[in-house]
Amino acid sequence: MAARKTALITGVTGQDGAYLARFLLDKGYVVHGMRRYEATDDDTARLRDVIGHRHFHLHYGDMTDGGGLFALVNAVRPHEIYNLAGLSQVQVSFTVPEYTADADALGVLRLLEAVRTLGMAERTRIYQASTSEMYGNAPAPQNEDTPFAPRSPYGTAKLFAYWTVRNYREAYGLHASNGILFNHESPLRGEEFVTRKITRAVAALAAGGTQKLMLGNLDARRDWGHAADYVEGMWRMMQQDRPGDYVLATGRAHSVRDFATAAFTYAGMAVEWRGRGPQECAFDIVTGCMVAQVDPALYRPAEVHELIGDAARARRVLGWVPRTGFEALVREMMDHDLAQAGVHMARESILAVAAE
Repeated sequence: MAARKTALITGVTGQDGAYLARFLLDKGYVVHGMRRYEATDDDTARLRDVIGHRHFHLHYGDMTDGGGLFALVNAVRPHEIYNLAGLSQVQVSFTVPEYTADADALGVLRLLEAVRTLGMAERTRIYQASTSEMYGNAPAPQNEDTPFAPRSPYGTAKLFAYWTVRNYREAYGLHASNGILFNHESPLRGEEFVTRKITRAVAALAAGGTQKLMLGNLDARRDWGHAADYVEGMWRMMQQDRPGDYVLATGRAHSVRDFATAAFTYAGMAVEWRGRGPQECAFDIVTGCMVAQVDPALYRPAEVHELIGDAARARRVLGWVPRTGFEALVREMMDHDLAQAGVHMARESILAVAAE
């Protein structure tokens, strides 16, 4: 019987880490996950169904601690490393830019150096979680050849990491690949991200709450897919004979307004948007109550207007295609948050999504 492959996932407690851990365990891997130490909060909620699995192991670590990363890589000696760790909230990166650079940029350098100096270049393949935020306002659709123009500390830190991966690949022969993933969501998405903020707020309103949904730039358009589909793409990159850089995306974009409208519609609430810019609000057509409004404080210092990915290379080389469409994604996230809010009712399977 062939020996099991071993994988190390940094940032395993996040959305992608949780989906990837399950995916790899189902593939027969031994999975080691790195989590940051939290003195009070339990950050393992997304991992409840894999904690206790005999082939899943958790370790403390931090991308800002080079010595700790070196020791962990040396102890685990993985066949594959999936680097999903670091700060991933764009708005927050403007508040803590130095930490963002330390974790998201220099952290990747520390990880690559650990693999190189341990002499594991021929054994270990590395996946780096890059991001569509590196493109900024480059014309859509964006692919692997589109020039980068990041507009946030998060985007610039990720761009440093992207080029560092390419440099180590070319200079030292590491099997290191960048996955340029466009927005991918799920019921496991953090509550600070706009999609989950929307579905939780709409579910609370459907349950009888009165707290309005507060949003920033309603016109921002994003290419939203499902995280479970995207972690398969990560794994497919690691199975290639040669490393490379790949865009993963659906090729379809919707605005924040579209996402909110779809969520309201699925919850049985018909809404009408009135006003423009910072004065725009949504009203429940039946009750006349305001249910959503723009909060200018939620605007980014530098906005990214439209991100739409062209994943033709991933389809051609990896055989990867996203399986979950926008409507199904909203439906799944709403079902989860409606259940969390105690709302259980029969619903139509087709969403009336605005502005298709």
